[in-house]
Amino acid sequence: MSAQAQMRALLDQLMGTARDGDETRQRVKFTDDRVCKSHLLDCCPHDILAGTRMDLGDCSKIHDLALRADYEIASKDRDLFFELDAVDHLESFIADCDRRTELAKKRLAETQEEISAEVAAKAEKVHELNEEIGKLLAKAEQLGAEGNVDEAQKVLQEVEKVRSRKREAEEEYRNSMPASSFQQQKLRVCEVCSAYLGLHDNDRRLADHFGGKLHLGFIQIREKLEQLKKTVSEKQEKRNQERLKRREEREREEKMKRRTRSRSRERKRSRSRERRRRRSRSSSRERRRSRTRSRDRERKRRHRSRSRSKGRRRSPRDRSRDRSSKHKSSRDRSSRDRSRDRDRKEKSSSERRQESMNGKSESRRSEEREAGEI
Repeated sequence: MSAQAQMRALLDQLMGTARDGDETRQRVKFTDDRVCKSHLLDCCPHDILAGTRMDLGDCSKIHDLALRADYEIASKDRDLFFELDAVDHLESFIADCDRRTELAKKRLAETQEEISAEVAAKAEKVHELNEEIGKLLAKAEQLGAEGNVDEAQKVLQEVEKVRSRKREAEEEYRNSMPASSFQQQKLRVCEVCSAYLGLHDNDRRLADHFGGKLHLGFIQIREKLEQLKKTVSEKQEKRNQERLKRREEREREEKMKRRTRSRSRERKRSRSRERRRRRSRSSSRERRRSRTRSRDRERKRRHRSRSRSKGRRRSPRDRSRDRSSKHKSSRDRSSRDRSRDRDRKEKSSSERRQESMNGKSESRRSEEREAGEI
């Protein structure tokens, strides 16, 4: 890759697809199914194992550093749960690797001579010490490349101790089997990358294997898988807790609504009861009033009946008094009528006199007119 291409890839990784307004690159979003989700999480085996003897070639899905940058920006605001797709991808890849490891072990068991359990245990111990030496040498080389010379020296001292233990284990293994069979190369399959390891490999060969890109790539893939599983479980637990909180909130809201409904119902019932009480009170008042009215009417009627009965039962003195009062009233009425008749007669006589006087004056006037005419 040229320096210009490296700069372009670095800009894509930092600024995303819209760094220079290129609309053609924005047509494919990072949420598209054609985009590799493992590449967005930087754990695609096609990228990690590139350039090794187990190079898988190009991935069938889209790999773009700009899309990875877009995903990193978007994942800060919300959870996209691309880890689930990456976990499925890596689990299928690791399952294939483990399957190849089991097949390699079966082939070795078929081709190599059978040995006793005791000799096999001693050979396994030698293999484990070889693996430990290789890991320590790879670690020392990495520390030296980083500039930690003191730490690298300490690791090399540990390597010397492990080498002494390895020599003792090899001596025990050599003494437990004949010299003809000991000279044969006893192979072992690496549990990480399914590569073959020899019992008599030197330190350089072990360091190259355990510090090589293939072995470290498989370690990175396996560690990334465990990390993704952990994050997925945490996110699922978090989501479950959020769901539980939402359920609790909904239940609380429903309880509050039920309480408010029950309270409103109680209020309505109390209002209806109050209305019924008022109606019953008003009806009782009306009844009382009607009763009092009926009682008053009954009392009045009884009083009237009593008064009538008393009028009928009057004494002769009262009757004579009534008669005398009646005679007096009749006398007064007759005197009044007489005075009225007198007044009428006087008025009629005065009117007659006036009419006679008017007739005489009219006759005189007519005579005077006739005399004047003559």
